[in-house]
Parts: sequence; structure tokens; C-alpha cells
Amino acid sequence: MTVVTPLSLQQCIPDVELAALSETIEKIERLKKERNAIVLAHNYMTPDIYHTVADIKGDSLALAHAAAETDADVIVFAGVHFMAETAKITCPEKTVLIPDLDAGCSLAESITAADIRLLRERYPGVPVVAYVNTSAEVKAEVDICCTSGNAVQVVESLDVDRVIFLPDQYLGRWVATQTDTEIILWEGSCMVHELFTGAELREYRQSHDGVEIIAHPECPPDVLAEADFVGSTAGMIGWVKDNKPKKVVMVTECSMSDNVALETPDVEFVRPCNLCPHMKKITLEKIATSLETMNHEVVIAPEMAEKARRSVDAMLKIAV
Repeated sequence: MTVVTPLSLQQCIPDVELAALSETIEKIERLKKERNAIVLAHNYMTPDIYHTVADIKGDSLALAHAAAETDADVIVFAGVHFMAETAKITCPEKTVLIPDLDAGCSLAESITAADIRLLRERYPGVPVVAYVNTSAEVKAEVDICCTSGNAVQVVESLDVDRVIFLPDQYLGRWVATQTDTEIILWEGSCMVHELFTGAELREYRQSHDGVEIIAHPECPPDVLAEADFVGSTAGMIGWVKDNKPKKVVMVTECSMSDNVALETPDVEFVRPCNLCPHMKKITLEKIATSLETMNHEVVIAPEMAEKARRSVDAMLKIAV
């Protein structure tokens, strides 16, 4: 694990802001010990959270594994609501807190359990794969979940001619290029990734000599066509650390570039900045308040949680 010092943090957080945050950070660390709590932080969290109070950091798949394996009594999820729900699904005996109930997701909101039932009527016998960016009620209706890191492996593990893949149409289209399995798509999309365009990336190549472009598969096809590498957030981070390009554009939520830049100081990051407004609802202050008051606890009806756990557990068994 890379330890980032306050000196490194000064690259993206002014001294005066770091000083102002120190009391809140100390409060969170004290409360974590008192509550036997940990903070799970997605790669899209801001550096003040990601590099100070986060105990485990990663993409959706890594955090799902971490939630299932932790010995902590309390999990504070620095991410969005569906991620906190996934943590509760994998460890129902734990208390899972989300610092802001309004930290949602455009993908998760694009499909409902009723939609799944209608899809099953239209395509009888066709297995349903749900991207983990979905609600607990949707996970309870599908056969297996996946993340962007293991979507291809999940689809191929079913060993069928075609699958229903939802809700992200762009991730589904990318998966379709990586497998012979027919993909039936749902027309959902991520409000952040769909803002990028291929033309924008061509402009970066023209204005930044030798720049490498790496993109998340939630981006539209014209964006992925321009990329030198396509992968999950964890895959993108690994690519930068392994390849150490002189210049790189990470085509995803822009806080991730801030976080990875602190861990790879020899790489110059060209930073398009599309922010996720839902992720940015999570702040250090809200994490502290959540731990202090034990609000807002994620609660899932037992029957729904049991059904959803089957699809999540099936995902976690797939090797990447």
C-alpha cells in the first residue's frame, strides 16, 4: 500500500486547507477506533478522503471483496448508495453507513426490478447479467452481477449463446467486442462518462505530443476507439503504474487522476475534468458526522438481501 504524506497532498490541497481539515481527520480516526469501523473509499473520492481516512481503496470489485472479508463492526462507505448496498449484501451482520443518502447513481436509477421481470418475459430463459452499478432490488432479480473489471469473464462464465446485459449500454457494447456471446443491451448510461467524445480525445493528442489515452469502458464507442487502453478504474491505475507513460489522459471521473498523480509523481497527467456530482456529496465532514451519530444506516429487507446476495456471490467467485 502506498502511503501518501501531507507533503505530497500539498500538490493538490493548499496548506491552509490541510490545516483546516486536520481536526476532522483526527476525529474520524478516533471514532473509527471507538466504533471498530473502517472507511471504504472508491477511486473517485477526493484526495482529502482517499489519502487520509480511507482504510481500503479501490474499484467496485475490490471494495465488494473487502466488505465481505473485513472484521470491522462498522463500514462507512465513501462512495455512492449502490456500493453501500453491495457492502450490506455481502456482510449483512455489519452496520453499513453511507454519509449522504443523496449520493446516488444515474446508472442505478435507470432500471428497476419491474424492468427486469419484463425483460425475462420478453427473453425467456436468457440469463441476466447486472453491472454492480444497480440497486439491491435489481440485484435480487438477476442471475449474476459483474463489474467493469470482470464483465467479460462473467459473461463467458455462463457459457450461453446470448445474455441480457444491463444497465450500461456502453459497457455492454464494449463487452460485445470482447466475446462471441450475443449481448442484449439496456439503454442506460453514466452521466459522467457519456460526456467524453472521440473528438475531444483527438484534440488532446494534437495538443499534447506523445500523450497516452486510457479510458473506462462506460465511455461511448468513439471514445474507446481513440484509447490506447480500456479498463476498469483498477485496471487503469495498474496500467499507469506498470507503464509509467510520460503523459497520460485518464478518461474517467477526474478525482481519480488527482489520486493516482500523487502515487506516480513521474507521470504528467493531462486532466479533462468531468465530476460525478453524486460522489462529491461525500465529504470528510459527513464521514465524521456519520460515524459520530451512526447515521445513515443502509437497511435492506432480508428476503431481498438474500436474493441479491446470490447474484453478488456468483460474481465474487469469478476469477479476474
